Amino acid sequence: MSTNSKLFRNIHRGLIAFAIVASAGTASAQNTQTTTADTFTFSTGNPDGKLGSLSRPAGPGKLETETADDFILQQTTVITQATITGLIPAGTPLANITNVEIEAYHVFPLDSAIPPSGNVPSRMNSPSDVEIDTATRAGSSGTLKFSASVLDAHFSVANSVVNGINKFPANVTQGEGAVTGEEVEITITFTSPIILPPGHYFFRPEVLVTNGDFLYLSAARPIVPPGIPFIGDLQAWIRNSNLSPDWLRIGTDIIGGTTTFNMTFSLAGETVPAAGTPGEANCHGKSISALAHQFGSIDAAASPLGFSSVAALQDGFTLFCQP
Repeated sequence: MSTNSKLFRNIHRGLIAFAIVASAGTASAQNTQTTTADTFTFSTGNPDGKLGSLSRPAGPGKLETETADDFILQQTTVITQATITGLIPAGTPLANITNVEIEAYHVFPLDSAIPPSGNVPSRMNSPSDVEIDTATRAGSSGTLKFSASVLDAHFSVANSVVNGINKFPANVTQGEGAVTGEEVEITITFTSPIILPPGHYFFRPEVLVTNGDFLYLSAARPIVPPGIPFIGDLQAWIRNSNLSPDWLRIGTDIIGGTTTFNMTFSLAGETVPAAGTPGEANCHGKSISALAHQFGSIDAAASPLGFSSVAALQDGFTLFCQP
C-alpha cells in the first residue's frame, strides 16, 4: 500500500467514525451506536426480480468478475454468518456449487491509487482498489463453510450484467437481458469469523459453479422490510479482471437511466463495543479485556463469537489490531 493510501486510510477512519456517530439514531435497533453489546444483524431484504449480476472467480476462458454492495457497522463487530441469494442455471445440482469466497472492501479512496485511472466515469463511493486482507474468507481455504438451498426452481430477472463490463466511454450496454434459472440461497458460516471496526464497507461474494455461473440477485433500493435500511446506502458496483482495479456502477454506468441496485445478502454476528482501535498499541489488550468483561471470561467468549478455541479468538483479534 502506498504512503498516500495509508494517509487517506487514517484520515477516512476518523471521518467515517464521525459520520457514524452523527447518523446512529437512524439505523435499526440491532445496529445502533450504543455502549451496550448486542447481537448484530443486517439484511438488504428479498430479491426484487430486477437484476442478476455475475460474481465468480476466474476459470478457463472466464474472467474473474466481482459484484459488491455496501453495509455500515456502528461498532466493532465479529461477523459469524452471512447469506447470499442468486441464480444458477436451471437443473444445476447444488453439489455443483463448489466454492464460495467472501471479501470486504473499504470505500474509495481508502486502499486505492490516487488519482484514479480515469477509465470509469467515477470512483466516488465505489469499493476500494484492493480488498481488506484480514477479511477474506473462502471454503477452499477452510475459513468458511457453506450450504445451498433452492428457493425457486424457475425464478426470472428482467435484466442481467455478465460480460458487458467495459472501460469508459464504452461502459453503457443497457445490460444483457432477462434470465431464468434456479433461485438459490447460500448460507455461510465463518469458521474464522471476520472482525471489523466501525465503518462503511462493501461486501463481495464470489461463487464457483461447475458448468455454470452464479448471478447475484438484486434487492430493492431503497431497502424495504424485511431488509434493514440505513442512511448512506450506496448502489451496487461491479468489475472484472480487465477493468480492475476500477469498478463500475451497475445501474448508473452500465445499464444507464435512473435505476440503481442493492444486492441480496445478510450478515449476522456480535458487537464488541469496548474493543480497541486497530493500529493503537493497546488495541489487543483492550479488546481482550472488553471480551472478558462482556462474556464473563475469555474462555466464555470464544464459542458465542464463532471461534473454535480461545487461541483462535486471540489470533483473530491480533489480526484485527494490525494497523
